[in-house]
Amino acid sequence: MKKLLLFFLCVISMHAFSQKQKNKIEDKLSGLDTAFARVLKDWHTAGFAVAVVEKDKVVYAKGFGYRDYESKMPVTPNTLFAIGSCSKAFTASLLGLLNKDGKVDFDKPVREYLPELKFYNDEMNDHITLRDMMSHRTGLPRHDYSWYLFQSHSKDSLLQRIQYMEPSAGLREKWQYNNFMFMAQGMVAEKLTGKSWEENIREKIFQPLGMTNSDASLNEWIKAGEPAIGYDVKSDTIIKRMNYYDIAGMSPAGSINSSVSDMAKWVTTWIYGGKYMGKEILPSNYVSQAISSQMVTSGALPDKQSPDVYFSTYGFGWMMASYRGHYRVEHGGNIDGFSASTCFFPSDSIGIVVLCNQNSSPVPSVVRNLIADRMLGLKYRDWQTELKTRSDSAKAQAKRVEKGAISNRKPNTRPSHAIKDYEGAYSNPGYGTFNVELINDSLFITGITHTFWLRHYHYDVFTLFDKDPIDGIDTSDQSTQIQFNTNLNGDIENAAIALEPTLKPIVFTRTLKEKHIDTSSLKAYIGDYQLAAAPVKIKVYMKNDNKLYFFVEGQPEYELMPVDKDKFALKNMNGFTVRFNRNEKEEVIELLSIQPNGTFKATKRND
Repeated sequence: MKKLLLFFLCVISMHAFSQKQKNKIEDKLSGLDTAFARVLKDWHTAGFAVAVVEKDKVVYAKGFGYRDYESKMPVTPNTLFAIGSCSKAFTASLLGLLNKDGKVDFDKPVREYLPELKFYNDEMNDHITLRDMMSHRTGLPRHDYSWYLFQSHSKDSLLQRIQYMEPSAGLREKWQYNNFMFMAQGMVAEKLTGKSWEENIREKIFQPLGMTNSDASLNEWIKAGEPAIGYDVKSDTIIKRMNYYDIAGMSPAGSINSSVSDMAKWVTTWIYGGKYMGKEILPSNYVSQAISSQMVTSGALPDKQSPDVYFSTYGFGWMMASYRGHYRVEHGGNIDGFSASTCFFPSDSIGIVVLCNQNSSPVPSVVRNLIADRMLGLKYRDWQTELKTRSDSAKAQAKRVEKGAISNRKPNTRPSHAIKDYEGAYSNPGYGTFNVELINDSLFITGITHTFWLRHYHYDVFTLFDKDPIDGIDTSDQSTQIQFNTNLNGDIENAAIALEPTLKPIVFTRTLKEKHIDTSSLKAYIGDYQLAAAPVKIKVYMKNDNKLYFFVEGQPEYELMPVDKDKFALKNMNGFTVRFNRNEKEEVIELLSIQPNGTFKATKRND
């Protein structure tokens, strides 16, 4: 009887302790719903979701606002958001698993595992390791416009661009964020496992953690039960729907979509050194390295506003900082219409996930800090007012700077060519190809993810303005310009755009746009032509492929690509064109071979 009484007393005691702990958590988080309603209002946010983990329990999980603002569909803890670069810790973890199995060494040159990956120079080829790539210290700057504007769904094609990307620092010299390096890490995992990055993420992480409400592609996401729609804020107050951005080609750098309920399992795993519910998901040795400082991101002293927020380093897909005296591991994420923050405090066993359907939003940081202060028992700090004031002040300052800026525009200048002469396809092997087209009386850049209107600035420099398919041309940002350059013949040869701020402008070589000419019309150009200045014959002829060819004795044959009436470009030969002249009867009587070293006339022979 005594034993039975003792048992019941123990049960009552445990229940009382559990209830006390529950009440303690509720007290810590009391009033947050009101604070978050204010966040929604002040930042003009469509919606966000929050999950808070303490040790192995989710102590708070709620949605606020709307996942579909127009239809007023509410956000819940199971709503799927794009988590953007929070995906990087997942990708690096695949390499952590391969490292445990002895399949990769983080400190060996990465090309031992992925020889298809080539860098800008031999030093980079010979020495860049996976550790360098995982901690953003390869010397490569972002080069983000390469994948963002020149979209490709092929990892292989994006990998080939890297060899043409110029570094802006020496290897391990400084920290520079680079999405391509995480895309390449995903390809290392693909090469060594024989499975796609998406399959690896699903099998090695999602399934063992029971993350059944997560996926790694746009197609899966939009078919999910609760997909969020992304929004932007226009004119500081207008909530505007955005299109999804399909990041398929760069998926290892940022294509995961998840809910706060699922992401809570992910942060719990990290809090417990790689284990979830007692089962090892990630090797403990890898976890220790991943959340330890591998590279200093920037050197600076604490500021007066936040003297207890100091040091900033990077591990493997995670950022480390001291947050008010507590060791914080965190990574943000941004992609069109979505912002995210995944964070945990390993020494305090606390995790916080904030997912938001607002473009480039400060909301995840505001909400994360409000929760962290409560969970860590820190002195109250009004992060909402503080960060909103900073944001408004920064915007006002930017407007003052813009208003006070002195233009370097040279007035009363004109382009050096007729506007039509700027048309063509412009290519760079590290980026891709865009088209310059004359539409009505204006030039536009087309053929990439955004369309840009070109407004003349001075000489052969034009300003680029984003053209939204619904809202039209946005002239608020005048910071990006394109400069067209001519060759020795006086023709437009290339265009340069400052797409990477740490480097000189990226040069795109122009090729003339091919025009269709029917076979019967091409026959008018066929014949033998005699150079006026030398006894050299030029032959123009057709082959079975119904294309025109140009041949000079002692030289290779060249395919002639029609670009205008009676005008052809030598394919794959920049700066070389052929123009045919006709008589009053419209008969072809001569050709002009236009080359960098001069123009050569040849008369058509009638014999």
